[in-house]
Amino acid sequence: DRWAKAMIVEAGAQSCYVDYAPSFGRGPFGHYICTAVNDAVLHGRPYDYKLADGDLLTLDLAVSTGGVAADAAISFIVGDARPPESVALINATERALAAGIAAAGPGARIGDISHAIGTVLSEAGYSINTEFGGHGIGSTMHQDPHVSNTGRPGRGYKLRPGLLLALEPWVMADTAELVTDADGWTLRSATGCRTAHSEHTIAITDDGAEILTLPKQMRP
Repeated sequence: DRWAKAMIVEAGAQSCYVDYAPSFGRGPFGHYICTAVNDAVLHGRPYDYKLADGDLLTLDLAVSTGGVAADAAISFIVGDARPPESVALINATERALAAGIAAAGPGARIGDISHAIGTVLSEAGYSINTEFGGHGIGSTMHQDPHVSNTGRPGRGYKLRPGLLLALEPWVMADTAELVTDADGWTLRSATGCRTAHSEHTIAITDDGAEILTLPKQMRP
């Protein structure tokens, strides 16, 4: 969290998290990055935990620069261990994210994105929670429209060039039920199973979708 703060300040950006106090959290978030470990999946508050080999860690970051917000998340395994269940979870969310991005373009609808994401997650054998999903983004972090991680094609808001969306497929290994941690923020799997979460912010263009949150070395 200290490292994230330093990088945000160095970049001349502003945190979307530190003062964020929505209805689903308990007071201001108070941190600069979400850190979700193993059974935690969303809104994980950094805390005093020593990471171990094989832990599944999700980092979620949203910042604003030049008046525009961007939101991204990545899940990965700490150390050298590669637990098969964790690898499968991460791969499913990454494939679902790619499918959602591929389905986004001018003239498509939100339901097309949701259907593409949900198809990948369902075929991988995971139940899908619809309480939290992707969202519009722009001058603030969370805007309309909501982008569910499952849906019906051809339904919902029609995409247009200039629209910014944060797509974020996430799954839990053996449940679709969330529980809220005692910190009032961190959302965990109800069964204690592992979880994964992948996210990019995209811009709808005349030619399709442009990913705005790729690392510099991966940009075309």
